Order: sequence, then C-alpha cells, then structure tokens
Amino acid sequence: MGDSVFNCCHVPPPGEEEPQRYRRPAIMASHSAQISSDKRFLIFFDFDETIVDETSDDMVVQAAPGQHLPGWLKDTYQPGRYNEYMQRVLAYLAEQGVTESDIRAVMEKIPATPGMLTLFQFLRTRPPQDFEVVLLSDANTFFIESWLRRTGARQLFHRIFTNPATFNKDGRLVMRPFHSHDCQRCPENMCKQVVVRDYVTRRTHERGKPYQRVFYVGDGANDFCPALFLGPKDVAFPRRDFPMHRLITETHEAMPGEFKAVTVPWVSAEEVVQRLRKLMAE
Repeated sequence: MGDSVFNCCHVPPPGEEEPQRYRRPAIMASHSAQISSDKRFLIFFDFDETIVDETSDDMVVQAAPGQHLPGWLKDTYQPGRYNEYMQRVLAYLAEQGVTESDIRAVMEKIPATPGMLTLFQFLRTRPPQDFEVVLLSDANTFFIESWLRRTGARQLFHRIFTNPATFNKDGRLVMRPFHSHDCQRCPENMCKQVVVRDYVTRRTHERGKPYQRVFYVGDGANDFCPALFLGPKDVAFPRRDFPMHRLITETHEAMPGEFKAVTVPWVSAEEVVQRLRKLMAE
C-alpha cells in the first residue's frame, strides 16, 4: 500500500520488446484453444478473500503443531518475496509431520465469502455461450483445487492460473513461482496484469473477436493491477473497503480517467449477481 498506485505496471507499447526479465509461463499457452469461441463474456476471479473468506496461506498454519509458526520462521519474511517465505513454511510443516491429507482438510474447511456460492450457481445456470470463467490467484494449485473440488465448483472454471504446487517423494508440498515479470508493484512471482493481458490477447486472437465485456472480481492490492487493464465497457468488482477498492478510489481522486472500468464494490457476491443480471438484459 505504500507504493504509488501509478507505478503499478510497465506495459510495453506496441512493437516494443518486453523486458528481458519477463518470462511467460508455458501454462499460459496450454489448452486455451479447447474453450468454445462463442463466449460473450470473460470473468476473472481472485481466490483468497474473494472466493474464500480467509487467506489460504494463513489458514494452512492451522495444520502446524500448536497451530502457530515459530518466531524464527516468521522473521524470514521479506516484503515482495512472500512466495519464497511460503516455500519455507511448507518445508517446516513437512518437517513437523504434517501430511497431504492434513493440509487438504484445512483447505476444505475454509468458508466461502458471503454470496459467493450463489454467484457460482448463477454462472452455472447461464447459457453456455455466456461466460468464460478464469481463476487467477497468488495462492497455489493444491490449496485451490482442494477447496474447489470439496465444494463442487472445479468444473465452473475453464482455466486456473496460480503458483504450481505438488508433493514430492518426501511428502513435502513444493511450490514454485508462477512466472517472472517486470512490474515494480507486484510480488516477484506473479503480476496479475501480465496474466490478464496475455490471456485476453491470446483468446481474442483464437476467437477472432473480442469479448463483449471483461469482468474482474477481487479484493487485494494485487487485484488492482490487472483491473487497470480493463476498458470503459468492462466492470471491476472490488470487495468493499478492501485494498483493491481503496486503490481504485485513490486513483479516481488523484488521477481521474486513469482507471477506466466501471467499478461495482460488493459486500456479498449476490451484489455481483445483481449487476450481471442487469448487464445480461441489455
């Protein structure tokens, strides 16, 4: 929150090479051609404190002995390097005998945010040509997949972009960074604007036409960054009074016109359903 919102992302102008440090992950190109090209709308969801009402990285500590981490481990955290810190946390949990089933059980118990399951049901019951649904999170594949499969929501998402995480032969959950990038604001392992920009560009090329609208549902400071990519017909759904909402408000006040998307804050995701219903009727 201390950085200027206007230092969020460097987006190379058309024709300019991307910075050498940026590398697209292979997953970005995988299988997207299998999605139907007739979807009218594209909707992105964050996971922590957007779909679920907690931060999964914090909740996994409940699997630790005494449900807390030792001070020496917490002291290793460095700003902007949270992914590396979580790798150390997961290694510590494995050393303490925490198993795959222990971690899965914690993830499965995280509550959904108010109204989120209603929003999921709304998206499920729409005609198949309406929504392409994508999850974009700085959590990891195991945490997210565990929760989605427990709630029966996995099939709703056409794509999930997050940090890959798998258990090794020693039973430790090993997490890797999603990609590298050149955004000065975002954590080193993920800039969501890069992911959104690449995905929309790639899918528009595959489809041969743009989406009618793009929606983004989020809560955190790292959700403000991708929302800057949205255009004036698109809609940002920030969770009310969370960092994403505050950054949008600050941007409107400090630099009118910089943030282009329509902004619809929400306390319950049922408010997102209400706005989507109105847009469907247009």
